[in-house]
Amino acid sequence: MSVATPLSVSRGRLASRTGAAWIIFALLAVTPAVVTLAGDPYLTLTFSRILIFAIAAISLDLVMGYGGLVTLGHAANIGFGAYAVAVLSRHGITDLGLQMLGAIVLAGSFAAVTGAIALRTRAVYFIMITLAFGQMAYFFFVSLSAYGGDDGVALSGRSTIFGSSLLENDVAFYYVALALLGLVYLFSLRLVSSRFGRVLTGTREDRLRMQAIGFRPFGYQLLGFVIASCIAAIAGVLLANQTEFVSPAYMSWHRSGELLVMVVLGGMGTLLGGVAGAIVVLLLEEGLSTFSSHWLLGLGVVLLAVVLFSPSGLAGLAQRLVGRGEREGRP
Repeated sequence: MSVATPLSVSRGRLASRTGAAWIIFALLAVTPAVVTLAGDPYLTLTFSRILIFAIAAISLDLVMGYGGLVTLGHAANIGFGAYAVAVLSRHGITDLGLQMLGAIVLAGSFAAVTGAIALRTRAVYFIMITLAFGQMAYFFFVSLSAYGGDDGVALSGRSTIFGSSLLENDVAFYYVALALLGLVYLFSLRLVSSRFGRVLTGTREDRLRMQAIGFRPFGYQLLGFVIASCIAAIAGVLLANQTEFVSPAYMSWHRSGELLVMVVLGGMGTLLGGVAGAIVVLLLEEGLSTFSSHWLLGLGVVLLAVVLFSPSGLAGLAQRLVGRGEREGRP
């Protein structure tokens, strides 16, 4: 009779998560081919939107699942990314790389200033101050009449890549978004596995103990907050290109709430759970909205069921099912 050690359990979880990641990304990679066979090109746009919000969900999971910072202003960074595309395009800068750089600088600067203030608070006060900063950004862009104000502004076309209009093709855009999602996932996985990530997680678990052993949580949490904001801005750049439209609605606290639901539903502190949560939420939205305009009621029932029967989200449910299967198959 073998006894499972903490190291073997940790390796088993890592292997199962790696396997799940390969499965999810493989399915996403063949999605355009399946959509083509189904004869419904609109689904390509739907899944492109899923990839974009998966990036945003991963960024929120970094600060919420690993940093223990619940924020209701995270969607402001999506708006910064979208408006970086609109503003730079208006001034003749259409290259995707330069637009992403501009979005990262804008979102990172905003996060550094607001995070330095918000992180001096705790719990519900942190939630409320991030909500306030997010709404300030929202109303700032509402007041920009040069860019449509509350009505938003349509883009003349999608961004270019080294002068090429590759992104005008929906399938090509899909694979660019998938590649960026893969890069963001791998970067985030490496980040949380590093010394920085372990300190950030330790701060979430016990802030006083981390201070007692010589770490200063404020700097780690602020850097994590800035990194997550920059990643969300990349999602905003892609969202503006996917819709070819930019609006302050991207920055509303409702959007932040949707991202929070994706992370909680998928499983906090797993990264891959953010991807799974984005897939489930947006597919439910697409499916349920065909039957009723009150599709949020159905989503609420699903979320309630997950919270009651699997508090660790879909990732935790999958982990338990895999663990049960291994125990039943063990002699």
